Amino acid sequence: MEDVSLFLLFLSVLAGYLLGIVSGLLPGIHSNNFALALVAFSPLLAERGVAPLYIAIMILSNAISQTFHDVIPSVFLGAPEADTALAVLPGHRLLLEGAGAEAVRLSALGSAGSVVASMLFVLPFSLFFGAVYPYLQDNMALILIVIAFIMIASEKGGEEKEEGQQTLPAKYKYKAMALFLFLITGVLGLFSFSREDLLIPVIKFGEASILLPLLSGLFGASQLIISLLTKSEIPEESVSKFELSRKRVLRGVFTGSAAGSLVAWLPGLSSAIAALLVGLFVRSDFDRRFIKKETSEPVLGERKSSLYTDSRSNHQTLESSKEFMVSISGVNTSNAIFGLVALLVIGRTRSGATVAINEILGVESLGFQVILLFFTAILLTALFSYFSTVWIGNNAHHMLRKLDYTKLCIGVLVGLTIMSFLFTGLFGLFIFIISIPIGMLPSFMNIRKSHAMGVILLPVILYFL
Repeated sequence: MEDVSLFLLFLSVLAGYLLGIVSGLLPGIHSNNFALALVAFSPLLAERGVAPLYIAIMILSNAISQTFHDVIPSVFLGAPEADTALAVLPGHRLLLEGAGAEAVRLSALGSAGSVVASMLFVLPFSLFFGAVYPYLQDNMALILIVIAFIMIASEKGGEEKEEGQQTLPAKYKYKAMALFLFLITGVLGLFSFSREDLLIPVIKFGEASILLPLLSGLFGASQLIISLLTKSEIPEESVSKFELSRKRVLRGVFTGSAAGSLVAWLPGLSSAIAALLVGLFVRSDFDRRFIKKETSEPVLGERKSSLYTDSRSNHQTLESSKEFMVSISGVNTSNAIFGLVALLVIGRTRSGATVAINEILGVESLGFQVILLFFTAILLTALFSYFSTVWIGNNAHHMLRKLDYTKLCIGVLVGLTIMSFLFTGLFGLFIFIISIPIGMLPSFMNIRKSHAMGVILLPVILYFL
Protein backbone atom coordinates (compact mmCIF):
# COMPACT_ATOMS: atom_id res chain seq x y z
CA MET A 1 0.00 0.00 0.00
CA GLU A 2 1.20 3.51 -0.80
CA ASP A 3 2.47 5.82 1.91
CA VAL A 4 -0.21 7.37 4.09
CA SER A 5 -0.36 11.12 4.53
CA LEU A 6 -0.99 11.95 8.18
CA PHE A 7 -2.40 15.31 7.12
CA LEU A 8 -4.97 13.70 4.78
CA LEU A 9 -5.73 11.10 7.44
CA PHE A 10 -6.51 13.84 9.96
CA LEU A 11 -8.62 15.77 7.43
CA SER A 12 -10.57 12.60 6.60
CA VAL A 13 -11.28 11.95 10.26
CA LEU A 14 -12.27 15.58 10.80
CA ALA A 15 -14.58 15.60 7.76
CA GLY A 16 -16.27 12.37 8.85
CA TYR A 17 -16.59 13.65 12.41
CA LEU A 18 -18.32 16.84 11.23
CA LEU A 19 -20.67 14.88 8.96
CA GLY A 20 -21.49 12.72 11.98
CA ILE A 21 -22.55 15.79 13.93
CA VAL A 22 -24.93 16.73 11.10
CA SER A 23 -26.41 13.23 10.74
CA GLY A 24 -26.61 12.84 14.52
CA LEU A 25 -28.37 16.13 15.25
CA LEU A 26 -30.78 16.23 12.29
CA PRO A 27 -33.57 13.62 12.56
CA GLY A 28 -34.22 11.87 9.27
CA ILE A 29 -30.60 12.13 8.10
CA HIS A 30 -28.42 9.08 8.73
CA SER A 31 -24.74 8.34 8.29
CA ASN A 32 -25.78 5.80 5.63
CA ASN A 33 -26.95 8.72 3.48
CA PHE A 34 -23.51 10.29 3.60
CA ALA A 35 -21.83 6.90 3.10
CA LEU A 36 -23.73 6.26 -0.12
CA ALA A 37 -23.08 9.83 -1.30
CA LEU A 38 -19.34 9.44 -0.68
CA VAL A 39 -19.32 6.17 -2.62
CA ALA A 40 -21.02 7.92 -5.53
CA PHE A 41 -18.48 10.76 -5.45
CA SER A 42 -15.44 8.52 -4.87
CA PRO A 43 -14.40 8.42 -8.57
CA LEU A 44 -14.51 12.23 -8.72
CA LEU A 45 -12.59 12.52 -5.46
CA ALA A 46 -10.01 10.00 -6.71
CA GLU A 47 -9.43 12.20 -9.76
CA ARG A 48 -8.70 15.06 -7.36
CA GLY A 49 -6.05 13.00 -5.57
CA VAL A 50 -8.15 11.69 -2.66
CA ALA A 51 -7.32 7.98 -2.37
CA PRO A 52 -10.13 5.46 -1.60
CA LEU A 53 -8.58 4.80 1.83
CA TYR A 54 -9.29 8.36 2.99
CA ILE A 55 -12.88 8.16 1.72
CA ALA A 56 -13.35 4.92 3.68
CA ILE A 57 -11.92 6.56 6.81
CA MET A 58 -14.30 9.48 6.33
CA ILE A 59 -17.25 7.05 6.16
CA LEU A 60 -16.11 5.21 9.28
CA SER A 61 -15.57 8.44 11.25
CA ASN A 62 -19.02 9.63 10.20
CA ALA A 63 -20.62 6.44 11.52
CA ILE A 64 -18.77 6.63 14.87
CA SER A 65 -19.47 10.35 15.33
CA GLN A 66 -23.19 9.85 14.77
CA THR A 67 -23.40 7.26 17.56
CA PHE A 68 -22.22 9.96 19.98
CA HIS A 69 -24.40 12.84 18.78
CA ASP A 70 -27.69 11.14 17.87
CA VAL A 71 -28.75 10.94 21.52
CA ILE A 72 -29.15 14.75 21.68
CA PRO A 73 -32.38 15.03 19.62
CA SER A 74 -33.70 11.94 21.40
CA VAL A 75 -33.27 13.56 24.82
CA PHE A 76 -34.20 17.16 24.07
CA LEU A 77 -36.69 16.80 21.22
CA GLY A 78 -38.08 13.27 21.53
CA ALA A 79 -37.07 12.67 17.91
CA PRO A 80 -35.65 9.14 17.65
CA GLU A 81 -33.63 7.31 15.05
CA ALA A 82 -33.93 3.53 14.80
CA ASP A 83 -30.88 3.11 17.05
CA THR A 84 -32.06 5.54 19.75
CA ALA A 85 -35.80 4.81 19.90
CA LEU A 86 -35.64 3.31 23.40
CA ALA A 87 -33.47 6.18 24.62
CA VAL A 88 -36.32 8.66 24.15
CA LEU A 89 -38.27 7.79 27.30
CA PRO A 90 -35.47 7.61 29.92
CA GLY A 91 -33.68 10.54 28.24
CA HIS A 92 -36.79 12.70 28.22
CA ARG A 93 -37.59 11.58 31.74
CA LEU A 94 -34.17 12.87 32.88
CA LEU A 95 -34.73 16.12 30.97
CA LEU A 96 -37.92 16.76 32.97
CA GLU A 97 -35.98 16.09 36.18
CA GLY A 98 -33.48 18.82 35.30
CA ALA A 99 -30.82 16.30 34.24
CA GLY A 100 -30.95 16.57 30.46
CA ALA A 101 -27.33 17.69 30.26
CA GLU A 102 -26.32 14.83 32.56
CA ALA A 103 -28.18 12.35 30.34
CA VAL A 104 -26.18 13.52 27.33
CA ARG A 105 -22.93 13.48 29.30
CA LEU A 106 -23.61 9.92 30.49
CA SER A 107 -24.45 8.92 26.93
CA ALA A 108 -21.16 10.36 25.70
CA LEU A 109 -19.38 8.46 28.48
CA GLY A 110 -21.13 5.26 27.40
CA SER A 111 -19.99 5.71 23.80
CA ALA A 112 -16.43 6.57 24.81
CA GLY A 113 -16.29 3.66 27.25
CA SER A 114 -17.60 1.37 24.55
CA VAL A 115 -14.74 2.39 22.25
CA VAL A 116 -12.23 1.40 24.92
CA ALA A 117 -14.08 -1.85 25.72
CA SER A 118 -14.34 -2.72 22.03
CA MET A 119 -10.61 -2.24 21.54
CA LEU A 120 -9.89 -4.51 24.51
CA PHE A 121 -12.31 -7.24 23.47
CA VAL A 122 -11.95 -7.10 19.70
CA LEU A 123 -9.65 -10.14 19.55
CA PRO A 124 -11.49 -12.51 21.96
CA PHE A 125 -14.89 -11.47 20.59
CA SER A 126 -13.69 -12.00 17.03
CA LEU A 127 -12.48 -15.51 17.84
CA PHE A 128 -15.66 -16.36 19.76
CA PHE A 129 -18.22 -15.00 17.31
CA GLY A 130 -16.25 -16.26 14.34
CA ALA A 131 -16.59 -19.77 15.82
CA VAL A 132 -20.28 -19.63 16.87
CA TYR A 133 -21.53 -17.52 13.95
CA PRO A 134 -22.96 -20.49 11.97
CA TYR A 135 -24.86 -21.72 15.04
CA LEU A 136 -26.28 -18.27 15.80
CA GLN A 137 -27.32 -17.80 12.19
CA ASP A 138 -29.15 -21.16 12.11
CA ASN A 139 -31.01 -20.50 15.37
CA MET A 140 -31.69 -16.76 15.05
CA ALA A 141 -35.49 -17.08 15.16
CA LEU A 142 -35.37 -19.15 18.37
CA ILE A 143 -32.97 -16.70 20.02
CA LEU A 144 -35.22 -13.73 19.21
CA ILE A 145 -38.33 -15.58 20.41
CA VAL A 146 -36.61 -16.27 23.74
CA ILE A 147 -35.69 -12.56 24.02
CA ALA A 148 -39.30 -11.53 23.33
CA PHE A 149 -40.63 -14.11 25.83
CA ILE A 150 -38.30 -12.93 28.61
CA MET A 151 -39.19 -9.31 27.90
CA ILE A 152 -42.94 -9.96 28.12
CA ALA A 153 -42.75 -12.41 31.03
CA SER A 154 -40.76 -9.90 33.11
CA GLU A 155 -43.58 -7.32 32.96
CA LYS A 156 -45.04 -6.81 36.45
CA GLY A 157 -47.14 -3.71 35.97
CA GLY A 158 -46.96 -0.26 37.47
CA GLU A 159 -48.92 1.07 40.42
CA GLU A 160 -49.96 -2.23 41.95
CA LYS A 161 -46.42 -3.57 41.84
CA GLU A 162 -45.14 -0.49 43.64
CA GLU A 163 -47.78 -0.86 46.33
CA GLY A 164 -46.83 -4.50 46.88
CA GLN A 165 -50.49 -5.59 46.67
CA GLN A 166 -50.50 -7.19 43.24
CA THR A 167 -52.65 -10.31 43.00
CA LEU A 168 -51.96 -13.33 40.79
CA PRO A 169 -54.61 -12.34 38.19
CA ALA A 170 -53.15 -8.82 38.09
CA LYS A 171 -49.71 -10.20 37.29
CA TYR A 172 -51.08 -12.07 34.31
CA LYS A 173 -53.15 -9.04 33.33
CA TYR A 174 -50.04 -6.92 32.83
CA LYS A 175 -48.26 -9.70 30.98
CA ALA A 176 -51.28 -10.07 28.70
CA MET A 177 -51.26 -6.33 28.01
CA ALA A 178 -47.54 -6.49 27.28
CA LEU A 179 -48.18 -9.32 24.81
CA PHE A 180 -51.00 -7.32 23.22
CA LEU A 181 -48.75 -4.28 22.79
CA PHE A 182 -45.96 -6.44 21.35
CA LEU A 183 -48.33 -8.03 18.84
CA ILE A 184 -50.17 -4.87 17.78
CA THR A 185 -46.91 -3.02 17.19
CA GLY A 186 -45.57 -6.11 15.42
CA VAL A 187 -48.56 -6.12 13.07
CA LEU A 188 -48.03 -2.40 12.49
CA GLY A 189 -44.41 -3.14 11.62
CA LEU A 190 -45.34 -5.96 9.23
CA PHE A 191 -47.89 -3.73 7.51
CA SER A 192 -45.46 -0.83 7.22
CA PHE A 193 -42.46 -2.83 5.96
CA SER A 194 -44.55 -4.73 3.42
CA ARG A 195 -45.69 -1.45 1.85
CA GLU A 196 -42.43 0.48 2.01
CA ASP A 197 -42.60 0.84 -1.77
CA LEU A 198 -45.47 3.31 -1.27
CA LEU A 199 -43.07 5.87 0.22
CA ILE A 200 -42.83 8.78 -2.20
CA PRO A 201 -40.80 11.50 -0.45
CA VAL A 202 -41.26 15.16 -1.31
CA ILE A 203 -37.54 15.69 -0.65
CA LYS A 204 -35.39 12.72 -1.60
CA PHE A 205 -32.18 12.36 0.40
CA GLY A 206 -30.93 8.81 0.11
CA GLU A 207 -33.26 5.85 0.52
CA ALA A 208 -36.61 6.64 2.16
CA SER A 209 -37.10 4.54 5.30
CA ILE A 210 -40.41 3.60 6.89
CA LEU A 211 -38.64 3.58 10.27
CA LEU A 212 -38.61 7.38 10.29
CA PRO A 213 -42.39 7.93 10.61
CA LEU A 214 -42.88 4.63 12.43
CA LEU A 215 -40.49 5.29 15.32
CA SER A 216 -41.17 9.03 15.38
CA GLY A 217 -44.83 8.23 16.04
CA LEU A 218 -44.37 5.32 18.46
CA PHE A 219 -41.56 6.76 20.58
CA GLY A 220 -41.28 10.46 19.72
CA ALA A 221 -44.64 12.15 19.15
CA SER A 222 -46.48 9.88 21.60
CA GLN A 223 -43.98 10.81 24.31
CA LEU A 224 -44.42 14.52 23.65
CA ILE A 225 -48.22 14.26 23.78
CA ILE A 226 -47.99 12.45 27.14
CA SER A 227 -45.82 15.32 28.37
CA LEU A 228 -48.48 17.79 27.25
CA LEU A 229 -51.26 15.78 28.92
CA THR A 230 -49.37 15.65 32.22
CA LYS A 231 -48.38 19.34 32.05
CA SER A 232 -44.70 18.51 32.42
CA GLU A 233 -42.14 21.27 32.83
CA ILE A 234 -38.35 21.51 32.61
CA PRO A 235 -37.16 22.46 36.13
CA GLU A 236 -35.07 25.56 36.65
CA GLU A 237 -32.23 23.65 38.27
CA SER A 238 -29.78 21.90 35.97
CA VAL A 239 -27.51 18.96 36.66
CA SER A 240 -24.66 18.22 34.26
CA LYS A 241 -22.14 16.50 36.51
CA PHE A 242 -22.04 12.73 36.90
CA GLU A 243 -24.38 11.45 39.57
CA LEU A 244 -24.15 7.74 38.87
CA SER A 245 -22.14 5.14 40.75
CA ARG A 246 -19.01 3.71 39.15
CA LYS A 247 -20.58 0.23 39.34
CA ARG A 248 -23.58 1.29 37.26
CA VAL A 249 -21.40 3.14 34.75
CA LEU A 250 -19.14 0.13 34.24
CA ARG A 251 -22.10 -2.24 34.03
CA GLY A 252 -23.77 0.06 31.51
CA VAL A 253 -20.64 0.23 29.36
CA PHE A 254 -20.09 -3.53 29.51
CA THR A 255 -23.69 -4.59 28.80
CA GLY A 256 -24.03 -2.04 26.01
CA SER A 257 -20.74 -3.04 24.40
CA ALA A 258 -21.50 -6.76 24.65
CA ALA A 259 -25.02 -6.41 23.20
CA GLY A 260 -23.86 -4.09 20.43
CA SER A 261 -21.05 -6.44 19.44
CA LEU A 262 -23.46 -9.41 19.39
CA VAL A 263 -25.95 -7.97 16.91
CA ALA A 264 -23.13 -6.66 14.71
CA TRP A 265 -22.39 -10.26 13.67
CA LEU A 266 -25.95 -11.27 12.88
CA PRO A 267 -27.92 -10.54 9.70
CA GLY A 268 -31.18 -8.62 9.92
CA LEU A 269 -30.54 -7.30 13.43
CA SER A 270 -29.89 -3.72 14.49
CA SER A 271 -28.93 -1.76 17.56
CA ALA A 272 -32.63 -1.59 18.43
CA ILE A 273 -32.61 -5.33 19.15
CA ALA A 274 -29.43 -4.94 21.19
CA ALA A 275 -31.18 -2.24 23.23
CA LEU A 276 -33.82 -4.80 24.17
CA LEU A 277 -31.07 -7.12 25.40
CA VAL A 278 -29.67 -4.30 27.53
CA GLY A 279 -33.13 -3.69 28.97
CA LEU A 280 -33.10 -7.22 30.38
CA PHE A 281 -30.07 -6.35 32.55
CA VAL A 282 -31.12 -2.84 33.61
CA ARG A 283 -33.93 -2.42 36.15
CA SER A 284 -37.22 -2.83 34.36
CA ASP A 285 -38.53 0.61 35.30
CA PHE A 286 -36.13 2.49 33.01
CA ASP A 287 -38.78 2.82 30.29
CA ARG A 288 -41.91 3.05 32.41
CA ARG A 289 -43.99 6.18 32.41
CA PHE A 290 -47.70 6.37 32.95
CA ILE A 291 -50.40 8.95 33.49
CA LYS A 292 -50.55 10.04 37.10
CA LYS A 293 -53.93 9.79 38.78
CA GLU A 294 -54.27 12.84 41.01
CA THR A 295 -55.80 11.94 44.38
CA SER A 296 -55.07 15.06 46.39
CA GLU A 297 -53.69 18.54 46.15
CA PRO A 298 -49.91 18.77 45.92
CA VAL A 299 -48.05 19.59 49.10
CA LEU A 300 -46.84 23.18 49.33
CA GLY A 301 -43.29 23.45 48.06
CA GLU A 302 -43.34 20.05 46.38
CA ARG A 303 -41.88 20.07 42.85
CA LYS A 304 -44.55 19.45 40.21
CA SER A 305 -44.04 16.02 38.72
CA SER A 306 -46.36 13.60 36.99
CA LEU A 307 -43.96 10.98 35.79
CA TYR A 308 -44.45 8.22 38.35
CA THR A 309 -47.16 7.53 40.85
CA ASP A 310 -44.90 6.27 43.61
CA SER A 311 -42.13 8.65 44.66
CA ARG A 312 -40.49 5.93 46.75
CA SER A 313 -39.14 4.32 43.58
CA ASN A 314 -38.25 7.64 41.97
CA HIS A 315 -34.56 7.52 42.88
CA GLN A 316 -34.13 3.95 41.64
CA THR A 317 -35.97 4.79 38.43
CA LEU A 318 -33.70 7.77 37.83
CA GLU A 319 -30.66 5.58 38.44
CA SER A 320 -31.89 2.97 35.97
CA SER A 321 -32.66 5.68 33.42
CA LYS A 322 -29.12 7.02 33.73
CA GLU A 323 -27.59 3.57 33.44
CA PHE A 324 -29.67 2.85 30.37
CA MET A 325 -28.43 6.06 28.73
CA VAL A 326 -24.87 4.78 29.22
CA SER A 327 -25.82 1.37 27.84
CA ILE A 328 -27.76 2.47 24.77
CA SER A 329 -24.93 4.67 23.55
CA GLY A 330 -22.49 1.85 24.22
CA VAL A 331 -24.70 -0.38 22.09
CA ASN A 332 -24.65 1.95 19.10
CA THR A 333 -20.92 2.69 19.19
CA SER A 334 -19.94 -0.93 19.78
CA ASN A 335 -22.26 -2.02 16.97
CA ALA A 336 -20.57 0.42 14.57
CA ILE A 337 -17.10 -0.82 15.55
CA PHE A 338 -17.88 -4.53 15.45
CA GLY A 339 -19.71 -4.08 12.16
CA LEU A 340 -16.26 -3.31 10.77
CA VAL A 341 -14.75 -6.26 12.66
CA ALA A 342 -17.41 -8.59 11.24
CA LEU A 343 -16.45 -7.43 7.75
CA LEU A 344 -12.82 -8.31 8.48
CA VAL A 345 -13.49 -11.69 10.13
CA ILE A 346 -16.41 -13.22 8.21
CA GLY A 347 -16.49 -10.94 5.17
CA ARG A 348 -20.12 -9.90 5.73
CA THR A 349 -21.48 -6.35 5.77
CA ARG A 350 -23.91 -5.39 8.52
CA SER A 351 -24.43 -1.64 8.00
CA GLY A 352 -24.49 1.02 5.33
CA ALA A 353 -21.02 2.16 6.41
CA THR A 354 -19.46 -1.31 6.04
CA VAL A 355 -21.22 -1.80 2.70
CA ALA A 356 -19.69 1.46 1.48
CA ILE A 357 -16.22 0.62 2.85
CA ASN A 358 -16.34 -2.81 1.24
CA GLU A 359 -17.41 -1.30 -2.08
CA ILE A 360 -14.62 1.28 -2.04
CA LEU A 361 -11.74 -0.86 -0.75
CA GLY A 362 -12.85 -4.49 -0.92
CA VAL A 363 -12.40 -6.82 2.05
CA GLU A 364 -9.36 -8.46 0.43
CA SER A 365 -7.39 -5.20 0.63
CA LEU A 366 -7.98 -4.69 4.35
CA GLY A 367 -4.50 -5.61 5.60
CA PHE A 368 -2.96 -4.96 9.01
CA GLN A 369 -1.87 -1.40 8.17
CA VAL A 370 -5.35 -0.45 6.96
CA ILE A 371 -6.94 -1.97 10.05
CA LEU A 372 -4.52 -0.04 12.27
CA LEU A 373 -5.46 3.19 10.48
CA PHE A 374 -9.15 2.40 10.92
CA PHE A 375 -8.76 1.93 14.68
CA THR A 376 -6.70 5.12 14.89
CA ALA A 377 -9.53 6.97 13.12
CA ILE A 378 -12.06 5.47 15.56
CA LEU A 379 -10.07 6.66 18.58
CA LEU A 380 -9.60 10.18 17.18
CA THR A 381 -13.27 10.48 16.25
CA ALA A 382 -14.33 9.25 19.69
CA LEU A 383 -12.09 11.83 21.36
CA PHE A 384 -13.51 14.71 19.30
CA SER A 385 -17.08 13.44 19.62
CA TYR A 386 -17.03 13.06 23.40
CA PHE A 387 -16.20 16.71 24.02
CA SER A 388 -18.53 18.10 21.34
CA THR A 389 -21.44 15.94 22.54
CA VAL A 390 -21.01 17.13 26.14
CA TRP A 391 -20.66 20.76 25.00
CA ILE A 392 -23.77 20.62 22.81
CA GLY A 393 -25.74 18.87 25.55
CA ASN A 394 -24.86 21.51 28.15
CA ASN A 395 -25.75 24.41 25.89
CA ALA A 396 -28.94 22.81 24.56
CA HIS A 397 -30.19 22.31 28.11
CA HIS A 398 -29.55 25.95 29.03
CA MET A 399 -31.36 27.13 25.89
CA LEU A 400 -34.38 24.89 26.42
CA ARG A 401 -34.86 26.10 30.00
CA LYS A 402 -35.56 29.58 28.59
CA LEU A 403 -38.35 28.30 26.34
CA ASP A 404 -41.98 27.54 27.10
CA TYR A 405 -42.00 23.73 27.30
CA THR A 406 -45.59 23.43 26.06
CA LYS A 407 -44.85 25.51 22.99
CA LEU A 408 -41.62 23.57 22.47
CA CYS A 409 -43.50 20.23 22.50
CA ILE A 410 -46.08 21.56 20.05
CA GLY A 411 -43.32 22.91 17.80
CA VAL A 412 -41.47 19.59 17.81
CA LEU A 413 -44.71 17.71 17.08
CA VAL A 414 -45.31 19.95 14.08
CA GLY A 415 -41.69 19.46 13.02
CA LEU A 416 -41.94 15.67 13.23
CA THR A 417 -45.14 15.76 11.19
CA ILE A 418 -43.60 17.93 8.49
CA MET A 419 -40.42 15.84 8.47
CA SER A 420 -42.38 12.59 8.06
CA PHE A 421 -44.25 14.07 5.09
CA LEU A 422 -41.19 15.57 3.42
CA PHE A 423 -38.97 12.49 3.74
CA THR A 424 -41.57 9.72 3.33
CA GLY A 425 -44.60 11.27 1.61
CA LEU A 426 -48.31 10.75 2.28
CA PHE A 427 -48.00 7.07 3.18
CA GLY A 428 -45.25 7.86 5.68
CA LEU A 429 -47.44 10.60 7.17
CA PHE A 430 -50.28 8.07 7.50
CA ILE A 431 -47.99 5.61 9.33
CA PHE A 432 -46.78 8.43 11.60
CA ILE A 433 -50.34 9.40 12.56
CA ILE A 434 -51.56 5.87 13.32
CA SER A 435 -48.38 5.11 15.29
CA ILE A 436 -48.99 7.90 17.80
CA PRO A 437 -52.02 6.45 19.68
CA ILE A 438 -50.39 3.01 19.71
CA GLY A 439 -47.26 4.56 21.21
CA MET A 440 -49.38 6.12 23.96
CA LEU A 441 -50.90 2.80 25.03
CA PRO A 442 -48.10 1.78 27.48
CA SER A 443 -48.66 4.95 29.53
CA PHE A 444 -52.34 4.11 30.01
CA MET A 445 -51.72 0.38 30.51
CA ASN A 446 -48.98 1.01 33.13
CA ILE A 447 -46.54 -1.26 31.29
CA ARG A 448 -43.04 -0.75 29.88
CA LYS A 449 -42.75 0.91 26.51
CA SER A 450 -39.98 -1.42 25.36
CA HIS A 451 -42.71 -3.93 24.39
CA ALA A 452 -43.47 -1.58 21.50
CA MET A 453 -40.18 -2.74 19.96
CA GLY A 454 -42.30 -5.59 18.64
CA VAL A 455 -42.62 -3.25 15.67
CA ILE A 456 -39.12 -4.38 14.68
CA LEU A 457 -38.71 -7.65 16.57
CA LEU A 458 -41.80 -9.49 15.23
CA PRO A 459 -41.01 -8.82 11.53
CA VAL A 460 -37.40 -9.93 12.09
CA ILE A 461 -38.54 -13.15 13.84
CA LEU A 462 -40.88 -13.99 10.96
CA TYR A 463 -38.08 -13.23 8.50
CA PHE A 464 -35.87 -15.90 10.09
CA LEU A 465 -38.62 -18.53 10.44
